Amino acid sequence: MLAAMKSPATRKRLPPKERARIAELFARFAAATADPRTELHFTNPFTLVAAVALSAQATDVGVNKATARLFAVADTPEKMLALGEEGVIPLINSIGLYRNKAKNLIAMSKILVEKHGGQAPLDREALQALPGVGRKTASVVLNELGIEPAIAVDTHVFRVAHRLKLSDGKTPDQVEHDLMAIVPEPLRTRAHHWLILHGRYICVARKPRCQACPVADLCPSREQPF
Repeated sequence: MLAAMKSPATRKRLPPKERARIAELFARFAAATADPRTELHFTNPFTLVAAVALSAQATDVGVNKATARLFAVADTPEKMLALGEEGVIPLINSIGLYRNKAKNLIAMSKILVEKHGGQAPLDREALQALPGVGRKTASVVLNELGIEPAIAVDTHVFRVAHRLKLSDGKTPDQVEHDLMAIVPEPLRTRAHHWLILHGRYICVARKPRCQACPVADLCPSREQPF
């Protein structure tokens, strides 16, 4: 929980050389993709929350295929409730944990209708109180909608942060705290996506594409076996 961590806005004191390296890392990411966005498809805050929740242990490509079917008939909490759990299941059964995710979608929709006027709340506490929505999901939603700068730590961000020696945290929360402390504030809303995209397409898990990496010369891990 963030409340149990140090304030993420606290800037970490770094040697000038390391601060310059980090600034150059993100400058190159920005040069490659100035305004990165989530690759999940959504049309409103509710469908964004739903898509991010569905993306747990699933690829964005797979989720987009499922939500294309789902959101065509249920793009509001009211429509999702009308569809019901048994109606949701066949539309999302191509992604992992679909039965539990269908259950959470209906439970989430019920709460949104009964407590939030059918709208997805845009504050962290209310979002994290929804079934199927944890800290990472809330961070992605709030960051994507420009509500709160956040660096959600998934497997890609965790891996890239360690390889680039931006964090040695043992948990996603620790890595998030480290990143929020060293990434310049104006870049925080985009840093999440830059790190994800880098991990998804370049700094992949099994065989990183170091020869195609735009920051290879700045990476302390580039000559280490992975």
